[in-house]
Amino acid sequence: MGIKKSIGDFFALDIGTTALRVVELSHSGQGWNLKHYAVKPIEARLSESTAEADKHNLAQAISEVVATSGVRTKNVAIGVPSSKMFASVVEVPNVPKAELSATIKYQAENYVPMKPDEAKIDWAVIGESTTDRQKIEVLVASVLNSFTEARLDMLEELGFNVVAIEPDALAVTRALLPDGVQDGRLVIDMGDSSTDLVLTLGSVPRLIRSLPIGFSTLVKSAKQNLNIEEQQARQLLLKFGVSPDKLEGQLARSVDNSLDQLLAEVQKSLKFFATKYPGVGVGAILSSGYSASLPGLVDLISQKSGVVSQAATPWQHVNVPSNEQANLAPLSSQFAVAVGLAERIGV
Repeated sequence: MGIKKSIGDFFALDIGTTALRVVELSHSGQGWNLKHYAVKPIEARLSESTAEADKHNLAQAISEVVATSGVRTKNVAIGVPSSKMFASVVEVPNVPKAELSATIKYQAENYVPMKPDEAKIDWAVIGESTTDRQKIEVLVASVLNSFTEARLDMLEELGFNVVAIEPDALAVTRALLPDGVQDGRLVIDMGDSSTDLVLTLGSVPRLIRSLPIGFSTLVKSAKQNLNIEEQQARQLLLKFGVSPDKLEGQLARSVDNSLDQLLAEVQKSLKFFATKYPGVGVGAILSSGYSASLPGLVDLISQKSGVVSQAATPWQHVNVPSNEQANLAPLSSQFAVAVGLAERIGV
C-alpha cells in the first residue's frame, strides 16, 4: 500500500518498538543475497512519542543505524505496524477494475473504521470468492495520514527517499512463507508490545489481526506473579522461556494467563479460517519474533492448537555470507519485517 515508485536499489527499514533494523538485498537467481544489515536498540517510547526531543532522538538513531549498515542508497521501503493500520478481506461483485476502484472508494467507510479523508486506503484483488462465483475477494488496508505523513517528513528530512510503505504483516508473510505453498498457513509474529496473526491461503493473507499481547506482557506477568524485578523477569524468559520442565515450572505458570489469552485468539482465528474456507486446512503454524525464540513456546502453540508449529526463518530465501551467519543467528527471528520489505519486487 502507499507509495509505489519505479526505482532501482533500495533498503528496508523496520522501525520496531525496541529496535531499528536495516536490510539491503540483491537478486541472486531465484533468491537473494544479503548486502547490508544492521540493528540498533532504542528506547520503547521513541517509536510512538510525539515529543520533539523523542522524535529528534529517533531520527538520530535511524541515521546511525543506516550509517552502521554500510547502505549507500537513499531509497527506502518502510513498514507500518499492524497496530497503526486496519486490514480486512471483503467480498465484492466481480466487475471491471475501474468500476471496482469506484466501488471501494465510495464504500470505504463500510470496509475500514477510518474516515476516507483522514486515511490512505489501498486495496488488491486476491482471488475469486470461494462461496460465490460472481464475487471476488479484495484485501482492503488503511492507515491514518497523520502516521504516514509524520514518518515521511522525518525520513525526507534525513535525506531519504521513501519508495514504498507496506503493512508489517504483509512483509512478514513474504519472508516466512515457503515457496509454492497451496494450503493455509498461520503466521504468529510476537513483538515486544503486540502479536500479529496472519492467516494465508496460498501466498495471500486472508485474515490479519493485531493482539495487544507481546513479550512485555509476559515480562509483566512474570514480574508480578514471581515478585521479581522486570529485568530479571526478562532475562529468565529469554533463557528458559515457557518450558514447564524449567525452574520447576514456576516461570511457565507465571505467564499462563497471558498465554491462554493469546492461544484462545489463535484458536478463534483457526476456527474462522475453517468456516470461511472449508476443506482447505491450515498445514502449519509459522512462528516468528519472540514466539519463535522463547524456549517452549513453539511446542506449546502446537500442543494447544492441534496444528504443527515451527520456528520460521526470514532468511530462507536469502544467501547470508558465512562470516555473518553466527552474528545473525541470535537475532534471526527478529528480522522478518525488514527482510520481507527488502524482498519486495518492482517497488
